[in-house]
Formats: sequence, C-alpha cells, structure tokens
Amino acid sequence: MGKLKTTRWDSAEHLRNDEEIAAYMEAALEQGDPALIAHALGTVARARGMTQIARDTGMAREALYRALSPEGNPSFGTVLRVMDALGITLTVAPRPVGKGGALRRPARPSRTLASRKAADR
Repeated sequence: MGKLKTTRWDSAEHLRNDEEIAAYMEAALEQGDPALIAHALGTVARARGMTQIARDTGMAREALYRALSPEGNPSFGTVLRVMDALGITLTVAPRPVGKGGALRRPARPSRTLASRKAADR
C-alpha cells in the first residue's frame, strides 16, 4: 500500500461569499471560545485579503495576524474594527432555553429618592 498524501486545509480558501462568511462566524460565536472567535475573524480576514483589512482598520498587517491568531488576544475594539472592515456585525439575541442557562441575578429592590437621601445622611 502506498503512502497517503495529505494537503493542509485552509478554511479561508473556502469562504467564497457573504453567506458562507456569516455562517462561519456564527458557528465560531456559538462555541463561545474567545480564541476560536479571534481565529475565525483572522480566517475571514485572510479570505477577504489581510492587506486590505489592515488598511481599512488602520492597523499594521503583522499586528492583525498576531491579534487574530489562535494564540492572539485582540481587544474588543480590534474585534469591532475588523468586523466593520469585513462588513459584518455582531448581533445579540436571547439564548434558547436549555442552552447553558443565562446568568440571572436577583432583581435588586428599587430605591426611591427618599430612601437614597436617607442613606446618604
């Protein structure tokens, strides 16, 4: 039996349109892993052209590669700038019931103006 030849998989080569990019980013966001989300943004940026994304964000291309690597830790501002340059947006929706339970804090009783003034004395 002969040797099996493999090739390196690069997701960026398979993100051909806005719908595929949106589905790819949605899948990464659903995982909730910050490193995976940063890596996915980097993959999408490479698919669109890292040099152009760097120009659009005002960041150095090398800094973007580092920040959006699996080991990177981009600031939220960087994430938003890259998403803007890519033409994608972050959408918030309630988590479906049974999907890891939302963090709920007990409601704090409302303080009236009179009770606040009394507490300040």
